[in-house]
Amino acid sequence: MHIIGLLAVLIALPLFGILAAWFGLDAAGIDNLRQQMQTVLPGYLATSGWLALMVPLGVVVIGGAAAVTVSLFEFRGRRWLSWALLLPMAMPAYVSAYAYTDFLQYAGAVQSTLRGWFPGWRMDVRGLPGAVCMFVFTLYPYAYLLARNALSERGMHLMEAARMLGTPLSERIRRVALPLARPALAAGAALALMETLADYGVSAYFGLTTFTTGIYKAWVVLDDRIAAAQYASLLLLFVSVLLWLERREQGRMRFAATRGARGSEGAEARLPQLSRAQTLAAWAVCGLPVVLGFVLPVAILLQLWAGQWGSSDAAMPAFDLARYAGWVWNSFRFGGMAALAAIVLALGLCFALRGAHLPRLQGLVLRLTARLAGMGYAIPGSVIAVGILLPVAWLQALWPAAGLGVLLTASSLGVIYAYLVRFTAVAVQSVESGYTRIPASLDEAARTLGSSRAVIAWRLHMPLLWRSLAVAALMVFVDVVKELPATLLLRPFDTDTLAVIAHNLARDERLGEAALPALSIVLVGLAPVLLVMRALDGRRRTDLQSALPPA
Repeated sequence: MHIIGLLAVLIALPLFGILAAWFGLDAAGIDNLRQQMQTVLPGYLATSGWLALMVPLGVVVIGGAAAVTVSLFEFRGRRWLSWALLLPMAMPAYVSAYAYTDFLQYAGAVQSTLRGWFPGWRMDVRGLPGAVCMFVFTLYPYAYLLARNALSERGMHLMEAARMLGTPLSERIRRVALPLARPALAAGAALALMETLADYGVSAYFGLTTFTTGIYKAWVVLDDRIAAAQYASLLLLFVSVLLWLERREQGRMRFAATRGARGSEGAEARLPQLSRAQTLAAWAVCGLPVVLGFVLPVAILLQLWAGQWGSSDAAMPAFDLARYAGWVWNSFRFGGMAALAAIVLALGLCFALRGAHLPRLQGLVLRLTARLAGMGYAIPGSVIAVGILLPVAWLQALWPAAGLGVLLTASSLGVIYAYLVRFTAVAVQSVESGYTRIPASLDEAARTLGSSRAVIAWRLHMPLLWRSLAVAALMVFVDVVKELPATLLLRPFDTDTLAVIAHNLARDERLGEAALPALSIVLVGLAPVLLVMRALDGRRRTDLQSALPPA
């Protein structure tokens, strides 16, 4: 009970630290807040508002169109495109921004060719429209994947029923498919929006004034901790509303699903066959997001890396490899430590929640802890970092001899703690999914034989949960490698990860040197994408087998 209570306090501490910035404001603090509302806050609100409006719209349009195309129609290359559409999930938006900045620079081949065709042509990708494109083409898989699952469960059967009633194709899509996919698209848009608001790399690289860049500037540049906490609390409030909306739409998706809606993949033969011209249109709808969101950025980064490697004035390969090995080691060290700690916390929490006949107070604390752990993934890394540093700064002022600030910022403890607050939710979700496949009757049988809870956890649960634990560790590891704002604020001095060094090199216009760490991040990000592809393919085979008649 005491351990669970301590866990709840540790997880909630960053949130309480942010909200505490609003209490005890003196006259100077109120005047400072009034000045911010007249100067910087309107810009933060305007830029973040435009991103909040345009990115979900683009994600819904592109992801929804791709989901409808691959789920409800048959055409050549459909299955390959259905998997390829997930590839941009491996591409962080800030890595895509680095690639397109070089590709679309003023003196580059693209703009030079366009100026030859259209004299006076000028385009700068570093702006709000460019940022919207970066986010849309890397985040649309959220809406695509959820909408595809929703349409695959019931869409084809209802579309077939509408066809037999004589409903035209356009009306079937508008009145049957889109209403079925609407909750999934809304949930995907909310997830994409939370990722957009949590981003620091694209906004900082493009020079946008968003809440995330404002938090970093207030804390690091201006040394205004209270302003940073206030910006973080406003962003936290907006993210909490989005999280509530996303959970509500997810609930609607579960309500809309039915047990009898299986075997939909087995009905592929009944999908309408597209003509040659329609197939070309389907390839454009599904292929363009893949090219712009994954293929082209990877090709640009490979070209930059090859050019840097073959340049006569480049650093010696051994020196480059030594620096690269250090960045990889730091990324993998942080990722491994955070993944191990996250699965231990998730396993302990889920095992405690599985206990039968818990006292009322203990059950309430456990559920509250699980809810707080689930919120962490939706909170931007910069908000969590400020929520950790602000209470530490207060405690350091009260007890200077304790050395809490040095303990957190001069070692890996602070950044690992931030990773746990942010990514424990990923591990909890995976472990909970594994526990749903272990019947409670097994625990009751083991207790009847006199086994203790520790023996049940080690000898019964662990062999059955190892796949879920491995997936949880992998997901946390990949998220840590890609995380930028929390690492920037909390990493120990002179400790650079792949994400940090890619950001720093790109900020200094050394895109050729930033290409290799950026490509490494993309390569690591492919691991969960391949897991999703394998899971979907496994479910498809299961559905096909269940649809076959018995022998």
